[in-house]
Amino acid sequence: MAENEHSLTEAFKGQPRTVWVTAFAAVIAFMGIGLVDPILNSIAEALDAPHEKLTLLFGVYMGVQVVAMLLTGWAAYRFGPKRTLSAGLVCIVIAAGVSSFASNIDQLIALRVVWGLGNALFIATALAFIVGQARGSQHGAILLYEAALGAGLAVGPLLGAVLGEWSWRAPFAGTAVLMLIGAVLCAILLPADGPSSQRQPVNLLDPIKALRNRTLLINSIGSAFYTGALFTVIAWAPLAMGLRPIYAGMIFFGWGLLTALAGVFIAPGVARAIGDRGGVIAAISGYAVVMALAAIGVLTDQVWLIGLAVVVSGVPSGVLNTLFTGVAMSATDSSTPRSVASAGYSFLRWMGAAVSAILVAYLAEWFGGSAPFWFAAGYCGIAVLAIVGSNMIGTHGDGSSEVVQNKHTVADDAALIGAEEF
Repeated sequence: MAENEHSLTEAFKGQPRTVWVTAFAAVIAFMGIGLVDPILNSIAEALDAPHEKLTLLFGVYMGVQVVAMLLTGWAAYRFGPKRTLSAGLVCIVIAAGVSSFASNIDQLIALRVVWGLGNALFIATALAFIVGQARGSQHGAILLYEAALGAGLAVGPLLGAVLGEWSWRAPFAGTAVLMLIGAVLCAILLPADGPSSQRQPVNLLDPIKALRNRTLLINSIGSAFYTGALFTVIAWAPLAMGLRPIYAGMIFFGWGLLTALAGVFIAPGVARAIGDRGGVIAAISGYAVVMALAAIGVLTDQVWLIGLAVVVSGVPSGVLNTLFTGVAMSATDSSTPRSVASAGYSFLRWMGAAVSAILVAYLAEWFGGSAPFWFAAGYCGIAVLAIVGSNMIGTHGDGSSEVVQNKHTVADDAALIGAEEF
């Protein structure tokens, strides 16, 4: 592959406006992931919300994606990708805008359900638009999408922090305005949907059927436990630190920035050095160590240590975002389309995120404030065992098995597929 195909500068040159419009909307959609982190404590004070309801802002957001993984492909086939994408944008605009007027935490939780559904409908379809419309190589298109992912993950907490210093309602209103601009641009500038006869049929239960592949299933379970650890950081760390929005936002800005940089620049080098599975195992092990540091920070009342752990956790997260899905996808065979296998894998991974985000507040109540991080370290241990257990056996479509060799390459679209799970 030519060197300039790996250059963001080259990837940016000569792209049609449809690509830029979709990428702009994708940045805003990804901002929604970390937007709430800096203002969690402000919401708690303003709405007198207990911790178990605050963490539901993440739990229901992720939980709806468990169902959405089964719906997005079918919706794009049935209604067309532009209509599906536009419906997702409208859901986000409505949910974010109305959130700025919420009078209690239960209303915010309900609106996050709508937001999560909209995000899922938009993101899955935006991938196809960027890859399909971009000029140049597929790798260049993927770099554009990764740039949008990284910008969204980093800017979301920063926007939440800056606007959150004024009012906890302001970040929601700001996101709604930006997303509305993106929705209008997409409606005007993106190409119209063609007839349904030109689209590949998708069955709602195809992703579940893909999990009959035992190796894919075990890898997906491992990913679910790792993602549980990831959303312990996202849902519990802001509450454990108890910082003002601006300080919490800067910490999660650092986390998002390192996540993006590690996924693009560090993950390929790790894979070349020790292989995909070796890189996954090493990154999850490192994540467990970081979770232990965060737990120690809670026990010793050292907020700086918790913040440091959050920022540093972006490095293994970025590596895993690129490599973990590649490992899972390598378990499939030609009888299962990659998009279907990815949806089944994402179905389980989102489930791990949703359960963890809901559980963290109860773990803290039952076992103390450091417990969520200790449990997160334990989740990482289970994830490692799952990957090691699936390393040796691969299952073919006919039910036969063979020893799986550890690959030392990263597929060009590994980071792209991994990004779907955000």
